[in-house]
Amino acid sequence: MSTKRNGLLALLGLGAVAFWKYKNSTPEEKQAVKDKFNTAKDNFNKLGSDLKSKANDVASQVQNKVDQTKTSVADSANQN
Repeated sequence: MSTKRNGLLALLGLGAVAFWKYKNSTPEEKQAVKDKFNTAKDNFNKLGSDLKSKANDVASQVQNKVDQTKTSVADSANQN
């Protein structure tokens, strides 16, 4: 339990230091931080879109395999 508390306190401390540093930085430094954040956000969104696309492709392939299997089972049942 104390490990979680210490971790949360450390995270809170880092957040406070980051906020203080941001608050006391120049407008150019603030803009650089905003640009980095926006770039990271765009990269994260792109990653999410890529993962969604790949998941849809895999789901489509699985559905095609299921349909092929159903067709082949139905064909073999009709032959008997």
